[in-house]
Amino acid sequence: MCGRYEVHTPVEDLARQFEAALTPDAAALPLRYNVAPSLKVPVVRFRKRQREVAALSWGLLPSWSKDARMHRPINARADSVFDKPMFRNAIARRRCLIPADGFYEWQQGPGGKQPWHVGMLDHSTFALGGIWEYWAKPGGEPVLSCAVVVTDANELVAKIHDRMPVIVAPEDYDRWLDPELTDPMEIQRMLAPYPAEEMRAYPVSHEVNNANNEGPQLIQPLEQD
Repeated sequence: MCGRYEVHTPVEDLARQFEAALTPDAAALPLRYNVAPSLKVPVVRFRKRQREVAALSWGLLPSWSKDARMHRPINARADSVFDKPMFRNAIARRRCLIPADGFYEWQQGPGGKQPWHVGMLDHSTFALGGIWEYWAKPGGEPVLSCAVVVTDANELVAKIHDRMPVIVAPEDYDRWLDPELTDPMEIQRMLAPYPAEEMRAYPVSHEVNNANNEGPQLIQPLEQD
């Protein structure tokens, strides 16, 4: 699954890379090496005929919810995202790109769970496949939220965990963000595991286990004997 990721590229650079306008709320987002659920994160979505980088809370709150205190899932499984009421409207019309420089997975071992950092072989920023929602209550503040779509692990990640985030290839950005593309078969083609040969993974310190820990030391390779 995807329970933690990192995006240390400045939001101004993200806006340039994804050719998107930068909203004021997103412009104030800090660099994060340890993104945890409920935090606001930079998200690329298609609004008013253009791409924009906005700040959304990680943990999906559907528009039909009667209570903002309900459980907010951070992941949506690719094999059921079109069927579950929680996700099916968002996957059809409200897809987004969630920029990342890496994500963390935990490998079960005899001594406990070892965290791994997973990213691109060339260390480039990439886009997790996401969905987003708008929730509003009369007289209250609206809530913009998102979740990461997860799929089967590729050959690299399978050594660590059985699932991984969907990673949208740059050539598919326009199609993924297109609200007019609602055909499940066409969307499903973009939910396949990303090619393993373009990625790398290495173990990192258990410091990342604590969501309060931050800083570039969290993505440094763990020194091993």
